Amino acid sequence: MQRKILLKTENLSKTFSNGGRQQHVLKNIDLELYEGDFTVIMGASGAGKSTLLYALSGMDTPTLGMITFGDQVISDLSQDGLAVFRRDHCGFVFQQIYLIEGMSVTENVLSAGLLVNKNKKSLAERAKELFAAVGIAEETQKKFPAQISGGEAQRAGIVRALINSPQILFADEPTGALNSKTGLDVLDTLTNFNEQGQSVVMVTHDMRSARRGNRILYLKDGVILGECNLGKYVHGDRARHEKLSAFLKDMGW
Repeated sequence: MQRKILLKTENLSKTFSNGGRQQHVLKNIDLELYEGDFTVIMGASGAGKSTLLYALSGMDTPTLGMITFGDQVISDLSQDGLAVFRRDHCGFVFQQIYLIEGMSVTENVLSAGLLVNKNKKSLAERAKELFAAVGIAEETQKKFPAQISGGEAQRAGIVRALINSPQILFADEPTGALNSKTGLDVLDTLTNFNEQGQSVVMVTHDMRSARRGNRILYLKDGVILGECNLGKYVHGDRARHEKLSAFLKDMGW
């Protein structure tokens, strides 16, 4: 069965001016992202990982090339058009969680939902389901960001990212600021949602995190140097670990 393409790039390039010199961060990338995949973008620092994620998600515009979402060429959109695209189709989870301090956890989530859905009752039901799915207790939902742990805050950030049922969830180093245990909880959360059909695109430099993906893209000097297909995630699959290790070694990681 043919898989549905969610996002497609053609000759995607991004150039920055640095002290009068041109820095080519992304170079003529052709890429297709598929519905239901957990796609992981890896590479050394400076390889262009986050730049690629920002371009794919409409957070940044390419210097050259085209990005299409379905039949829509999002690389041609204005800043206002990109904001609408992100609001309607994308969810975001970052290393820094960016919960609003003056709002409770629930208020943070619902405020994001109200940008799309004005029906507060249906939003509250959706939030309740998501909080239960990520294991955030009702009493924690009433707290302010400063009163909860880093792991709880990141899981709340995932709820906020999913409140509008995005077609793609973009995650940029989502466990980078967390300890091992809380990072594992966040990875389990992302994996569980992906198993339910949520498409995920994640940037990481962490091999433990990368193992959660079924498709690994390795970026080097602004180009996709290689790709590794791992199939569906299975906890404790040693062969999966060895396959990814061998791939990363071949890539010079």
